[in-house]
Amino acid sequence: MNKPQILVVEDDAAIGNLIATTLETQNYQYHRASTGAGAVLDALSYRPDVMLLDLGLPDMDGVDIIKKIRDWSNLPIIVVSARSEDGDKVAALDAGADDYLTKPFSVDELLARLRVALRRVRYDSQRKRDEASVYENGGLRIDYAAGCAYRDGEEVHLTPIEYKLLCLLAKNTGKVLTHNYILNEVWGSPAASDTPSLRVFMATLRKKLEADPGHPQFIQTHIGVGYRMIQQKTENEAP
Repeated sequence: MNKPQILVVEDDAAIGNLIATTLETQNYQYHRASTGAGAVLDALSYRPDVMLLDLGLPDMDGVDIIKKIRDWSNLPIIVVSARSEDGDKVAALDAGADDYLTKPFSVDELLARLRVALRRVRYDSQRKRDEASVYENGGLRIDYAAGCAYRDGEEVHLTPIEYKLLCLLAKNTGKVLTHNYILNEVWGSPAASDTPSLRVFMATLRKKLEADPGHPQFIQTHIGVGYRMIQQKTENEAP
């Protein structure tokens, strides 16, 4: 079995060494980068399974790195940063990060977040083989094979997390999915994220998907419970 390949992007040598030693003890392969430019190049060259990303790099802000990588890759990105403000976390998650770990961190928590990301990679790979090729619901169309979503024939550009949320709702059309169920299915465990972050992702998904987010046609909120994909009526159905 191939060892998971981890890209460690960290300009602080002490923290980089700590992470590298931790990965070695768990039998992970890893590659290190200390700049944003190096991180993007290594992500292209090595095709790692997961990226551990510091935001405060000398040449580029980590959020910009996330955006660059999201232009071409769904690589799982776990931010490991000293920035603890909610605004920083939201900015990174909105840009396409999958998870956010604040320094100082425990080695056990880092490894737990990493295991969640790797389980999700394996789960997504297996699930793609089992999915139908296309989902259609009114003006919404998802091409699972291509990993694309369309609204009235126009492609909707989604982040990896937004796309996973949309697919989960689509595959459970008509059912109310609780916050914890969604967090567990998309992030691997409710502990890997939280309900406020989920609300942020759902709000951005709605803005991209709904013609009028204030009067949603597809994604319905059940306050305090969760979300539901609304089944659209076909032309042959009675109003």
